[in-house]
Amino acid sequence: MLLAVDIGNTQTVLGVFEGEELRERWRVTTEANRTADEVGAVCATLLNLAGIPLGDVEALIASSVVPGLTRSYEDLASKLFRAKFYEVTPRMETGLDNRYEDPGSVGADRIVNAVATGRYYGFPAVIVDIGTATTVEAVDGDGCYLGGAIFTGLNVALDALIARTAKLPSVDLAVDPVRAIATNTPDSLRSGFIYGYAGAIDALIRRLRAEMGAHDLRAVATGGPAPVIARHCEEIGVLDPDLTLKGLRLLYEMNA
Repeated sequence: MLLAVDIGNTQTVLGVFEGEELRERWRVTTEANRTADEVGAVCATLLNLAGIPLGDVEALIASSVVPGLTRSYEDLASKLFRAKFYEVTPRMETGLDNRYEDPGSVGADRIVNAVATGRYYGFPAVIVDIGTATTVEAVDGDGCYLGGAIFTGLNVALDALIARTAKLPSVDLAVDPVRAIATNTPDSLRSGFIYGYAGAIDALIRRLRAEMGAHDLRAVATGGPAPVIARHCEEIGVLDPDLTLKGLRLLYEMNA
């Protein structure tokens, strides 16, 4: 079995693959200072609850934007699982032609998502990942990673607004507003954030499509808050919450 780990700034997503099948998935809070022992306790508990013996994990692959946690998972692989560890780096074989000005500065999760999109949905494509930051990436029909746009994540923006205002309440964005012209403050916030973000993403997808000259491209969305926004987007054709985990499995196969 393969343990795939996507370490984000806010949340860490873990998945166990048996061959191509994603057996289990979990989402936990990212805590940058966790030691390998603490990470190991969390992983061991999750695997135990799923009925998966630790000895069945043969390899661990991680994409990370938190360097300290990367080392913790590397230590975890050797000490707890006695398994091989793979970190997503610019040196990995990806099958993509990275056209970013500084290829090494592209977030690992952005490349992982592009690899999965190419295998499962085909290029050309635009990939939208809604997390701590929202990224909108472009890959052309030849598998060239072109770059894209980054803006504030949905929940980060909401938290910042609530923190800087005295009377605005925190709201659950999983609840849709009845209409855009809301008649109370919670629904007004939902309208602004849900419809506003959906509109911004649609506008970026259209701009990327026009710059690429690829009118037949597919737009794929992923990320924790993606289901909240994607259903209100006109341009997003596919919602795949497991896109990053699938990409990690593919990179493991390509580099093992």
